Amino acid sequence: MRKGVGIVVCSVAVLLLSAAATSSKSTQSSYADDRAAIEDLQARYMFALDFHDADTYVSTFTPDGVLDYGPQVKGRDAIKKVIADMGKRAADQAAAAEAPDMWPSVGRHNISNIVIKIDGDHATGRAYWFHYSNNTPKRTGQLDSFGTYEDEMAKVDGKWYFTKRKIYNEQVKDWIYTGGNPAW
Repeated sequence: MRKGVGIVVCSVAVLLLSAAATSSKSTQSSYADDRAAIEDLQARYMFALDFHDADTYVSTFTPDGVLDYGPQVKGRDAIKKVIADMGKRAADQAAAAEAPDMWPSVGRHNISNIVIKIDGDHATGRAYWFHYSNNTPKRTGQLDSFGTYEDEMAKVDGKWYFTKRKIYNEQVKDWIYTGGNPAW
C-alpha cells in the first residue's frame, strides 16, 4: 500500500513539474518569434511613413524613443510633429506640382538585408533602406534614395519598439554612412 501511495505521489510530482516547465516555455518567445515581431515593427514603421500616418509612426517608438535622421528628435510628441509636418509638406508640394489630368505622385520605402541581434528584451538591428517614387512627368517609377538603418529596440510588455532609430541617407552629405560593415 505504501509503495502504491509513493508511486502516486511521485507521478503527481512529475506531472506538476512537467506542467510548470511547459507553462514557463509558453511565456518565453523564441528568436524566430522575436525576429518576426521586429520585422513586423519595421514594416509598420515603413507603411506609416509612406502613408503619412504620424500616430502609427510614433507608436513604433518607446515614449522616450529617439529618431536620428541627421537632427535627433526625442520622445513621441516631438517625433509625431516631425512626421506630421513632413506629411503636410509632401501634400502641399504634390498639390502645387500636379497637373490637372495627373494622378498624385507617391513614394514607397523598402527595407532589406536585415541583421538583428537579440539579447533578452533588447535588440539591435542593421538594414538597408531604399525609396521608390513616381514623381516624374510620365509617372514612371524610379529608385531615388537609399541608406542604412541602425536600430536599438526594446520589448515592453511583450511588444517590440524602437528606442532609437538612426537613419543614414546617402543623398545627404552630412548623413552618409561612414563606418565599416554595418552588419558587425
